[in-house]
Amino acid sequence: MDGLLLVLKILVAVSSVFLILLILLHKGRGGGVSDMFGGGVSSSMSASGSSQKLLTRTTVTIAVLWAAMIVLIGVFSRLNVDS
Repeated sequence: MDGLLLVLKILVAVSSVFLILLILLHKGRGGGVSDMFGGGVSSSMSASGSSQKLLTRTTVTIAVLWAAMIVLIGVFSRLNVDS
């Protein structure tokens, strides 16, 4: 059980970094932090609609998997303490 917890914690760390990178790739909606880094300046170089949809779906999928791994870590930690 300890090995599984270690693997889950490593996967959460890796997916956290990946999720941050995916979120930073999103097109800015104006007036936010993304404009500060040049997100609002290059509107002609923005991603097409289909690639933006794929990026959104990938981000949501990774976020759901990240949340599920967090819950599993909590459940396995609780089971490990009780036994």
